[in-house]
Amino acid sequence: MSSQNHLYLVDGSGYIFRAYHRLPPLTNIRGEPVGAVYGYTTMLWKLADALHKADGPTHLAVILDKSSKSFRNDLYDQYKAQRPPAPEDLVPQFPMIRDATRAFSLPCIEEEGFEADDIIASYARAALRDGWRVTIVSSDKDLMQLIEPGLDMLDTMKNERLGPEHVIEKFGVPPEKLGDVLGLMGDSVDNVPGVPGIGPKTASKLVNEFGDVEAVLAAAPSMKPSKLRDNLIEHAEMARLSRVLVALKEDVPLPDPLEDLAMKGIPEAPLRAFLEHHGFRSLLNRLGTVADAPAPPPSPEAVLPQDPPCNVDAYEAVDTLDALDRWIAAATAQGFVAFDTETDSLGPRSGLVGISLALAPNRACYIPLAHVGGDLLSDNPVQIPFDAAIARLKPLLEDPAVLKIGHNIKYDICVLAAHGIAVAPIDDTMVMSFNLDAGLHGHGMDELAATHLDHSCIAFKDVTGTGKNQKGFHQIGIRDATRYAAEDADVTLRLWRRLKPRLAPEHATRVYEMVDRPVIPALAAMEREGIKVDREELARLSAEFAGQIVELEKEIHGIAGTPFTIGSPKQLGEILFERMGLKGGRKGKSGVYSTDVNELERIAALKDGGPGIEMARKVLDWRQLSKLKSTYTDALQAEINPVTRRVHTSYSLTGAQTGRLASNDPNLQNIPVRSETGRRIRDAFVAEPGNVLLSADYSQIELRLAAHMADVPQLREAFLRGDDIHNMTAQELFGEVNRDTRGRAKTINFAILYGISRWGLAGRLEITADDAQAMIDRYFDRFPGIRNYIHETLSAVREKGYTTTLFGRKTHFSRIKSSVQHERQGAERAAINAPIQGTSADIIKRAMARMPGALRDAGLTNVRMLLQVHDELVFELPEGDVDAAKPIIEHVMASAAEPAIKLSVPLGVEIGTGKSWGAAH
Repeated sequence: MSSQNHLYLVDGSGYIFRAYHRLPPLTNIRGEPVGAVYGYTTMLWKLADALHKADGPTHLAVILDKSSKSFRNDLYDQYKAQRPPAPEDLVPQFPMIRDATRAFSLPCIEEEGFEADDIIASYARAALRDGWRVTIVSSDKDLMQLIEPGLDMLDTMKNERLGPEHVIEKFGVPPEKLGDVLGLMGDSVDNVPGVPGIGPKTASKLVNEFGDVEAVLAAAPSMKPSKLRDNLIEHAEMARLSRVLVALKEDVPLPDPLEDLAMKGIPEAPLRAFLEHHGFRSLLNRLGTVADAPAPPPSPEAVLPQDPPCNVDAYEAVDTLDALDRWIAAATAQGFVAFDTETDSLGPRSGLVGISLALAPNRACYIPLAHVGGDLLSDNPVQIPFDAAIARLKPLLEDPAVLKIGHNIKYDICVLAAHGIAVAPIDDTMVMSFNLDAGLHGHGMDELAATHLDHSCIAFKDVTGTGKNQKGFHQIGIRDATRYAAEDADVTLRLWRRLKPRLAPEHATRVYEMVDRPVIPALAAMEREGIKVDREELARLSAEFAGQIVELEKEIHGIAGTPFTIGSPKQLGEILFERMGLKGGRKGKSGVYSTDVNELERIAALKDGGPGIEMARKVLDWRQLSKLKSTYTDALQAEINPVTRRVHTSYSLTGAQTGRLASNDPNLQNIPVRSETGRRIRDAFVAEPGNVLLSADYSQIELRLAAHMADVPQLREAFLRGDDIHNMTAQELFGEVNRDTRGRAKTINFAILYGISRWGLAGRLEITADDAQAMIDRYFDRFPGIRNYIHETLSAVREKGYTTTLFGRKTHFSRIKSSVQHERQGAERAAINAPIQGTSADIIKRAMARMPGALRDAGLTNVRMLLQVHDELVFELPEGDVDAAKPIIEHVMASAAEPAIKLSVPLGVEIGTGKSWGAAH
């Protein structure tokens, strides 16, 4: 290492905003937003950890802005006036970021009245005068004015050092002239006015020709007549002011002497305390690698590996059978391999373009299979013949002694099934992450790589391009394809090495091994199977809905007395609350009246019968028809696969926080169940000739689970007797059973399980809030087990931060202690229902995982499971198999919780059949 002192000055403000935008919103174990804190901590650690490296710092300080005001505001009161306030969830992170800096035992410097840039400039000049080297950690253009021999900048996002040549390339002038360019062009972000009409190219041309701002202004009168000449003359004073505003102040008194910025290693205790306080588990696991820090004490939990950084240039492109055989042999001998597929499109029936494998960090490869030249004149790239490669890979991917690891492996299973490959056994890092951290962050590969590996994956668009210039992956060159595809496999393997050891100590093994992983193959088979849709019936419904929508628009415009855009919340709100004078309208932050479904239902439930109420009802009808038409009767026609002539939805195991499956592209889970229009759409889902559709639906499963989990004797005994549970509740609450009291009882039974408030129940039942509260109190008096369950659930989630299902599925609620009332109450409502809804989801997944084997064992190989919609499974089967299939399906669903869980109530299953889904439902 050089003996010359090397001062690193970190632009802390720039770091903060980069960290904030680098990661998605994250929360710590107390529900506080910490995405920027986590990102800032990892970025700072990289620098601090470079102490003993050849080009690392000997001295380091983090410089922050003390406040939004500086001496520049005295010079120009509009300076930074247009800059928007910091994001709401970033503001509380500022103090934590200062804590993070101090946790590294690093100086954290800020001065009232000066911007961070001025403090950086002053420290830089002082260090240069003393013969030190200086590196400014930032990519801010204002700081580029300081670059000179002995002083460079480090852009950590690009891992690129910036010298004079960078400034010349970017702005057309050397660093010492950059201030003049910035003064002429101004800065819209900081509201530096500059000269109108002058951008960076014109500014650099003028500075290169005349020398500086004053010289440009002096030459302006002699320039040939033009708008540029006029603007320079008219705005000369603003140009001079702007030049002063962009100049960095280099004589700010140094708050700490240079010598006090010396790095002396990172003491472990304060850093560990900070990381433990926020629950930054992956960073805690790195403590053993901190310079000059003793190793952490042994932990009862598994020690997670510390892998080298991803080196995308180390990956191999496999283009010969000998090389492929070498990789297959290594994977077989090792007993596990991470893999990923690249395809020509998205969806369960996409075409296979290539496969990547990873055996260890940075030991990964890509096997191109269907790449073509980039244009008609290009030769096809060298690659193994498709069929030969598949023949070699099939034994490996089906080998029961080799674990196949994927991220969202269901997609890869679907793609490879088209080529006769049944991938097994499997692990899925996306599902592992969900089982460990549901509710804390997303579970996509890019986000997990940033969160757990401190790695930014190559973006797909950076490889394929975007817009009209976008290429298919099969058109990408092999070198670029290898870097991108093999990185996916490498990252998947690294994530598996970190997530798998956490399952047992964090009690997630049960839900992963007994619920989510087993259902993956069944879901893949369902996605490939798809369901037949009657295109002609959909087209007929679309035309019918279009006519009804037009009629509703005429009626709504007639009531309003003027035409307007019904789909515009702004225009609708003005009609209802200003033109028609309805009371109770509320405006949001944007100044627009709320016209969401709750608001329209509130208006529609009013009693005075005025035209505004009639309009609200018709707008609700218009919205429903418009949504059904656009989302289903129109869109489903376009979703019909031209080869299979069926619709193939994709199921997400991580799309709903409680563990429920989500359906996408198209979403088949939001078709209205109870409305006539929803039933008619279901009629368009049909069986093939000679077959029927069978619908098997759990009957009131969440109420049954509530009876068990909340230990409610009345409900439990009623289910054991086979009573109508809503009749029983009506009798308990109202003393009589009729259509009205049963309807109210049904609403109450489900609403209270969802943690509804007195106001919410009042709106549902169209009664006063006091009457609703009295009804809730009476319900709890009759069923105290429900009240106790709610109390215990909320107490536990406030203490631990998460709820659990009967199978151990955790759902984290980061807002459960939020100081914002509506956030806290929303989290409480969700937490009340999560154990019940999550257990319901776990049970139907177990049924789905067991169903194919049970049908196969019964010889019913022509019975195919097609859809899962919340508590319902839809099958297609030959008409002659119905009688044999019904008891098998009913038994599998009714006993799905066993033997892991023995419920104290039976699980009822209702089965229907018909030529269409509507007829079977």
